[in-house]
Amino acid sequence: MDMIFCYGCGKQVHKTASSCPGCGALQQGAPALSSASAAGGVETSKNWYLEPLKKYATFSGRARRKEYWYFTLFSTLIAMSLAIIDFALGEMGILSDLYSLGVLVPSIALGVRRMHDTGRSGWWLLLPLVNLLFLCFDGDDGPNKYGEDPKYL
Repeated sequence: MDMIFCYGCGKQVHKTASSCPGCGALQQGAPALSSASAAGGVETSKNWYLEPLKKYATFSGRARRKEYWYFTLFSTLIAMSLAIIDFALGEMGILSDLYSLGVLVPSIALGVRRMHDTGRSGWWLLLPLVNLLFLCFDGDDGPNKYGEDPKYL
């Protein structure tokens, strides 16, 4: 049985409970549910592009697959758009190069956090083919040595 202790009163509650049935205290490890997700099972909206930028150089913790791949998708689309603009203006890739330089550190930090989610060290990013495989793996269920499960934060 997956039980935790309430942060407010100390009684046992299920780990997915958003609040304690006894005292009503919000539980920190519980997934946040909106009215839409409670009714239809739809996940709450999150800006998957801006979140990694807010954690600019945070190499500790964990990152979900969804966070990693959405950031990679949007970052690639922005870089390609800027490259097209550079070409149309007759520039030598200045805009796209500046953008790529600006997201270099957040991309590395996000990759390290993604490796942490699979229970591996961030140094695995240095092995290109192996890390691509690990980036596709599902993260560890529950907490691991790198932190809490990001699915439930």
